[in-house]
Amino acid sequence: MAVTTSPQLAALTGQRLTNVLLGHAVSLRFTGGDEVLIEGAARLDGHRIRPGDDSADALVAVLGDVVQDVGTGAGGELRISFGSGAQLVVDADADAESWAIAGADGRLIVCLANGELAVWDQAGTSP
Repeated sequence: MAVTTSPQLAALTGQRLTNVLLGHAVSLRFTGGDEVLIEGAARLDGHRIRPGDDSADALVAVLGDVVQDVGTGAGGELRISFGSGAQLVVDADADAESWAIAGADGRLIVCLANGELAVWDQAGTSP
C-alpha cells in the first residue's frame, strides 16, 4: 500500500514520544510539542488498540521511542514508524473522525469520516 507524506506530517519525524494519555481518546505527546490524538481503532505491531479500554496500554511499549517516519495511506489511515521498528497504524473510520495531529506550530491535520483529510496550516487556513 502506498504511503504519502507531507511537510505537515514530516514535522513529527525525529520527535520522541514523551507521554501516553489514556481515556476515551488516546493522546500521544512528543518532544517537539506535537500531539497525536487517536479516537478510533488502531494497531501497534498487529496488537489491536481501542481508546477507552485496556488494549491502549500496549502503547507504553513505544514510550521514549523516536518517530522515524510518518505518512498516510490511500484510505486515510495514519502510519507512524518508530526507531525501534514498531509501527502504529490508526485506521480511518467510515462514520467519524479517527485521528488528528496538532502541531506545536499551529498546524492541524484531521482524518474525517471516510478517510478524508483536512489540513490547516499555522495561519489557520487550509493549504
